[in-house]
Amino acid sequence: MTDLLTLLGIDLPIIQAPMAGTSSPALAAAVANAGGLGSVGVGATNAAGARKMAAEIRERSNRSFNLNVFCHQPAKADAALEAAWIERLRPTFEQFGAEPPKVLTEIYKSFLADDDMLAALLQERPKVVSFHFGIPSAERIQALKAAGIVLLGSATNLAEGRALAAAGIDAVVAQGYEAGGHRGVFDADSEDDRLGTMALTRLLARNLAIPVIAAGGIMDGAGISAALKLGAAAAQLGTAFVACPESLADRGYRAALASEAAHHTVMTRVISGRPARCLANGFTALGADIAPSEIAAYPIAYDAGKALNAAAKAAGEFGFGAQWAGQGAPLSRPMPAGDLVGVLAAEMRND
Repeated sequence: MTDLLTLLGIDLPIIQAPMAGTSSPALAAAVANAGGLGSVGVGATNAAGARKMAAEIRERSNRSFNLNVFCHQPAKADAALEAAWIERLRPTFEQFGAEPPKVLTEIYKSFLADDDMLAALLQERPKVVSFHFGIPSAERIQALKAAGIVLLGSATNLAEGRALAAAGIDAVVAQGYEAGGHRGVFDADSEDDRLGTMALTRLLARNLAIPVIAAGGIMDGAGISAALKLGAAAAQLGTAFVACPESLADRGYRAALASEAAHHTVMTRVISGRPARCLANGFTALGADIAPSEIAAYPIAYDAGKALNAAAKAAGEFGFGAQWAGQGAPLSRPMPAGDLVGVLAAEMRND
């Protein structure tokens, strides 16, 4: 099996997850400079934004880094469903003295159909590109590999892992149900086996010939060591880095992470239209009694979600943000990212 650390050009089996909304060039660079793999999510921006982020990382570091893209099926607009969703949220907007959007749009373009993003990645040539929600076409994979880019893909079950391996992906991220942020399922409407990180890691390590990266609920060196003992070649941590000063998390998000809400994370579709694990907040409470069939498609629903968050924040309420966090959230330790990588490495050595 390929040595993953050599392949990625890193010193430690520590990967910072590219959580959109919290990952930043400063955070990625700090992790990279400390010997791990720094990551930035570019699925929520365009090609120009991705180029800017890559440049900002390179201003701070000459080490390997990862750019993550979304490979969801492009949304199918449904004017009636979207209008009903706007009306469903209207009373909550009105609580904050705001009007909901008149129409909703597909705010994120899938990498499956984004030729400009492909061109940007081929031009920037980050060491690593990772995929979430699915697999791009064989032509896109071949183009990225021909440019010397290492490819990672998220899997939530063995079938997805096998599909990634068959497509020529270099390593698979085993995203357990504990993980914060968007669930990486290829089909959000199919039955989810909700495999935990450790069981999934072991299943993939036993059945695939490519390296496995454990992700979900891992917050310290002991968690990393456990994943490595089960066959992972590295561990990916997202929530562990949210409280770092380099993170883009706002003060409300940071306060929630340090509160009782960290003990009650919720898997919800209501914020974006796809299942995602979030700190328990006003938005997750709103979604508790809403059926998935009532929610606009991803990422169209996220247009409304972002507008509601902006309206709430303008009124001084931070509880309607996408406060993504995994089940290990209570173990969060606020400190500079480089220091956190050092602590994690020391804990691994002493475990």
